[in-house]
Amino acid sequence: MSSLRTLTHTAVLLLLAAGAAAQSARRDPAIGYLYPAGVCRGATEQIALGGQYLNGPIDVHVTGPGVKASVVKYIRPLFNIQREQRLKLMSQMAAVREQRLKEAGVGPAVLQRIHAQAEKALASLKRSVAKDKIKIEDIKVPDHPLLTDLDSKSLREMLHIQEVLFFPRSKLQMNRQIAEIVMVEVVVDADAPPGDRQLRLRTRAGLTNPVVFQVGQFANVRELEPNDRRGGPDGAKSPLLRTLPNLRRLYEDKPLDLPVVLNGQIMPGDVDRFSFRATKGQQLVIEASARRLIPYLADAVPGWFQATLTLYDADGREVAFADDYRFEPDPVLFYKVPKDGVYELAIRDAVYRGRQDFIYRVAVGEQPFITRIFPLGAAAGGKAVASIAGWNLSTRRLPLDTAAEGGPVRRASCRSGRLVSNAVPYAVGTLDECGEGAGNDTIPTARAVEMPKVVNGRIETPGDVDVFRVEARAGETIVAEVHARRLGSPMDSLVRLMDASGKVLAWNDDHVFKQQHLHIDEAGRITHHADSYLSAKAPTAGTYYVQVSDAQHHGGEAHAYRLRISRPRPDFELRATPSSIQVRPGAAVPICVYAIRKDGFDGPIDLSVASPSGFRLEGGRIPAGRTSMRMTLTAPARLARGKVSRPEPLKLVGVADRGGRTLRRTAGAADNVMQAFLYRHLLPAEDVLVAVTPQRWPVPAITRADRGPVRIPAGGSRRVRLKSSNTRSLQGVILELNDPPAGLSLRDVSIASGGIQFDLAADAEAVDRGLADNLIVEAFRQYTPRGKDGKRKGKARRTSMGYLPAIPVEIVRK
Repeated sequence: MSSLRTLTHTAVLLLLAAGAAAQSARRDPAIGYLYPAGVCRGATEQIALGGQYLNGPIDVHVTGPGVKASVVKYIRPLFNIQREQRLKLMSQMAAVREQRLKEAGVGPAVLQRIHAQAEKALASLKRSVAKDKIKIEDIKVPDHPLLTDLDSKSLREMLHIQEVLFFPRSKLQMNRQIAEIVMVEVVVDADAPPGDRQLRLRTRAGLTNPVVFQVGQFANVRELEPNDRRGGPDGAKSPLLRTLPNLRRLYEDKPLDLPVVLNGQIMPGDVDRFSFRATKGQQLVIEASARRLIPYLADAVPGWFQATLTLYDADGREVAFADDYRFEPDPVLFYKVPKDGVYELAIRDAVYRGRQDFIYRVAVGEQPFITRIFPLGAAAGGKAVASIAGWNLSTRRLPLDTAAEGGPVRRASCRSGRLVSNAVPYAVGTLDECGEGAGNDTIPTARAVEMPKVVNGRIETPGDVDVFRVEARAGETIVAEVHARRLGSPMDSLVRLMDASGKVLAWNDDHVFKQQHLHIDEAGRITHHADSYLSAKAPTAGTYYVQVSDAQHHGGEAHAYRLRISRPRPDFELRATPSSIQVRPGAAVPICVYAIRKDGFDGPIDLSVASPSGFRLEGGRIPAGRTSMRMTLTAPARLARGKVSRPEPLKLVGVADRGGRTLRRTAGAADNVMQAFLYRHLLPAEDVLVAVTPQRWPVPAITRADRGPVRIPAGGSRRVRLKSSNTRSLQGVILELNDPPAGLSLRDVSIASGGIQFDLAADAEAVDRGLADNLIVEAFRQYTPRGKDGKRKGKARRTSMGYLPAIPVEIVRK
């Protein structure tokens, strides 16, 4: 191995080890997956939430109307089934199986043979358990979702349990991040709007991350293993079916009637297959949700479950295949059924990976599906209707909501009878808009555009280009920005700015807004930032041309775009993380707010809490030029002791000055998530939810004595004093800086009259001179556990008491 490869390999291992260490130190409850990840309208169903640190579940929160969810029970990780548990469980399953066979009309002679076979299989286990004098009635069977209400299981469900629990298809390495389970009952109203929601679990330790939960339009079907090509009874490892093959008819899967939503979990090397009846002329839309359910997996490459769909006819011939839908990894198949018959659909991972969180939902039926929309948006406040095309649509016109109070990117869907189509994104802007015109593919035929303007156009054929003419003064900046991929268009835009002679002055293919490895975009799921942006100064007064094309030389009716041509319009957007916050009454908790600066806006941004009342920010300023800032949110001291409040949406507002005009923007919710060991993304959430809950060993209420920033000389230190009405509880407290900037340290902590004090020091060699930042201080309490005799034993342990209000600091010259 070369030295370069060795260094790269070592760096990756160190990175993974550091990430694992950081993760193991956290105790925040987290959901890794839901199974199934949706419930049909008008149905009640139990779903499993797999994750980590989920013990002590309290309640469940689902966004949007028409869905209620409640905790059923918490299930500890099942690492292994002990022999005595195996004995009792297999005995119970044998009894249930015999009862089901008896109900199916199997004769006494066969039942007797089956019973004898079961007793023979259990004989060695019984001897082993009896040798250790273990009473079978004292054995507790494992707690697992598959074993709930075992006595009511069908023969096919029993085979599934046998395959999953006793005959694993491969040896899976236990992943503790998804090992715990919370069973939740979900009730969906018959008139609940279909589509994606976000679900969070509330535990004693806090709120989990939000995960996608779908309100479906078709009934759920869950996979039953084995269901590969030799699935059902033929693929089973059951000794019963090997010795009594004539019973296989009782275990066979019947073809499904459409429409349905198929739900399953892909394990390593797994291929799940479902058969269904279809009728000649049906226009089937087979839509998979996989990455849509779990956008990023931190410990998998490429960072999500890459599903593939294959459709076979009654003769086993492949008739359709998809491994994506345009630039989206989740595949969609469109198929017009040529003749009546039974068809088979197979789903797997593209490279045969798998795990419990490789979950999928596949909707199969004649559902309405929009494949293209034009234009991709409209100006705010006006009446707007887009033309649409697709499958099973009852209309070709889609009204767009352009009300001023909505966001810049919205979604719309259409109805076909009782069914609702997929929701397509569109933009609502504040500038005047126009169409591209006809024959504008050369400089002589370019359409004249008066800045500022948004042009709605499309690259109608492969190799097509659109050209627009603008007038600019000498030194005036021209901005050209394309919105296409962000709005669902398959277009990979390329934009050029040219002078009257056709000379290219500036060009851009892909524009990415990111901080180091952190990618930030409207959708949060884009890994190929294919939209273009350029900003360039006109060297002289005169005529200039903006040319738009597809970088891959593709084109078609779906290749729509919105092109903004304007002078710079300095602005910003905000994202607040995390989207789930737990804080005790009167205490502070760290949050991070990201500023997406646009068209050269570089000024400071001041943030405050708009709602709920009583919350406040400390260190709520993002300095000029900064793209993110950590700060603290302090909860009101209003909660009665021992009470738990319902989570409330947190609204943060940022205010900035742009040349005498006040810009006011509300922060969107997001979570900083990892993709494939390295890249990070701000994944949007519907709301920032904050819950106020009492905490054991909390930090007493603390406030700063001085309100301004602490000015620390490079190479020196400054004394910081914090006020508290309860200094007794501060005795023995340990204070540490949480993720501080390089060169800053905290030392010499002491309890003073009316509070606590310490020094903040700046290392002259390591500190960034001119730094303006917030310091987050975490408080710890150290204790030694007591043994059964009441005496303290073992090593001392630390537990976090919480955080102090953020301390703004500036590094200055001595």
